[in-house]
Amino acid sequence: MGESRVMDSRTKPGALGILVDAVVGNVALDSPEMGAVFERLRIHAPERAAFTEKVRRHQGELTRLQRRERELGVLFSSARELAELRDIDALLGRLVSRAHEMMGTDVTYLSEFDPATRELNVRKTVGSVTAQFQHLRVPPGMGLASQIANSRSPQWVRTYQDWAEGEHETRIDDAVAGEGIVSILGVPMLTEGHVLGVLFAATRTEHIFTPEEIAVLSALADHASVVLQTASTLERVRQSEDEARAALDRLTEYLRVRDRSTVVHQELIEALLVGGGFDQVAGTLSTALGRTVTIVDRDLRPVSAPQSTSATTPLVLPSKVLQAVTTSRTTGHCVRVDDPETPVVAAITAGELYFGAVLISDGEAELGPVDERTIERAAQVGALLVLQQNAVADADLRARVELVADLLDPAPERRRDLERRARAQNIALAALDTVVLLSVPADDRATTARAATGFVGQHGLVGEHAGMVVAVLTATAPSDLVTDLRDYLRETLHGPVLAITTPTAESPDVLPARFESGLRTARLLAALGTTDAAVSTDAYLPYALLFDTDARTLNAFIDEAIGAVRAYDTRKSADLLETLRAFVRNEASPTKTARALNYHTNTILQRLDRLKTLLGDDWRSDEHLFRISAAVRLDELRTQ
Repeated sequence: MGESRVMDSRTKPGALGILVDAVVGNVALDSPEMGAVFERLRIHAPERAAFTEKVRRHQGELTRLQRRERELGVLFSSARELAELRDIDALLGRLVSRAHEMMGTDVTYLSEFDPATRELNVRKTVGSVTAQFQHLRVPPGMGLASQIANSRSPQWVRTYQDWAEGEHETRIDDAVAGEGIVSILGVPMLTEGHVLGVLFAATRTEHIFTPEEIAVLSALADHASVVLQTASTLERVRQSEDEARAALDRLTEYLRVRDRSTVVHQELIEALLVGGGFDQVAGTLSTALGRTVTIVDRDLRPVSAPQSTSATTPLVLPSKVLQAVTTSRTTGHCVRVDDPETPVVAAITAGELYFGAVLISDGEAELGPVDERTIERAAQVGALLVLQQNAVADADLRARVELVADLLDPAPERRRDLERRARAQNIALAALDTVVLLSVPADDRATTARAATGFVGQHGLVGEHAGMVVAVLTATAPSDLVTDLRDYLRETLHGPVLAITTPTAESPDVLPARFESGLRTARLLAALGTTDAAVSTDAYLPYALLFDTDARTLNAFIDEAIGAVRAYDTRKSADLLETLRAFVRNEASPTKTARALNYHTNTILQRLDRLKTLLGDDWRSDEHLFRISAAVRLDELRTQ
């Protein structure tokens, strides 16, 4: 039977509709309706068989095309979602769900490859019912997944429990058995030859996977590869963006801090040039860092500090802060300290010279490298300030030293123009009336002169002359100035200071004589070994005029006159020398001596007889007693 017979003019419209329904599968070929059509069209058995075979062939092709249309639709939908990629995790889930729908399998899942551990970890599942399977991790080289990843090609097994081509692993087998899986198809997800994972379709009954099924699952695996590769690319892009943003933030912050540091440096230099001093340096640094700044000198006395801090009392700093200052002196950089009060310090140095330190308190903002450099610049400006102040002070000191030297020299040629030079130092020449000699070790004279100059201020002039530090005070100086000055110098030098005050001079012309008197007294006290005292020349004037101030000669005179008495007291543990001193002070009268010592007169007479034995029969004669009296007084002065 040819097709022309079916479509000729004898074909009724009702029969044609039934034939079309049969072709599309709406009417069974062996149904009564079809039998009636065959009878009506007079189609016999052989022709019926040929027609039936052709229809079945068309129905199979139509079914394949419909399935292919559905697969392409799914792939197109997946492709559109890839183009609109937003949520990676959700998209992977939809891909696995579509694969599950298209394949018609019981379980569909995606395992992602971890390049760090080389494990395959189940990431998405559809149809799985056990938590063990949903979180399965496949070690390298184990199971069907590893074999697919290694071969980079699709593979399937009809019965997984009987699979013998690869390595089984207990956890994998238990998970597969717990899920009831029998047949498994897996296709690799690849990108540029690298394995990203494996997409699986599995059934709980035996199943033979067709090439078409493998092709469909491979196409979806390619889409999943695009998703994972895109996710990796996006992650790298995000990391690059984060790194670029962080770098930009760091650069912005660095530029902000650098600009602030530049402004601070300018203000610090301005403090140096316009004479703002340490207060301006500390204020500028404190404002820039948002922290309290204290600047101390080499003795830890604050030269710029909060108002609650005493400017005359040295700070008491923890040992670790002091050690940090020492380290900063060595390195020239600021040093961080594990101290809540003073976490950062910077020494103020110029070469080997040490002038003090900058102490930074704690604060909310973290100090960065630029801030540390700013602190170091502040310390350098502080050193320049000290050098500048010292240079001015040294120039002023030299002028004062020369003026003091000329004031105390009687030579007429050196006393010219004293009025003008004193006025240049803001001192009225006629007001200078008191000379104070300060005897200190030679190495301490410059420090003493500088410290005394600051302490005396406008109450006089200070300079070095004839091996002494000399203060020439005005009539307006406080009465206790010398005492306070000596105490201040002893504290500054941490050593003895001998202060010798001369009588008031009637005019500046008398000052050289007053100085000469004080110098003789100083030599006398040096011979006596006195280095730490505050004395007046009046008490020593007779002895300074009469005796050579050579220590050996003076001590020999004392020993010759009363040495026997001192030796007796030492040997007998007696106090005969005290009786002799009282006898000399009380006009050589036994009665007055007894009254002064609260002894009976007979006791004093007995002691005087013993003195006669030691000093000689004529010890109470005028000449001998004078010598003894002088020796007793000098001995008393020596022991004061």
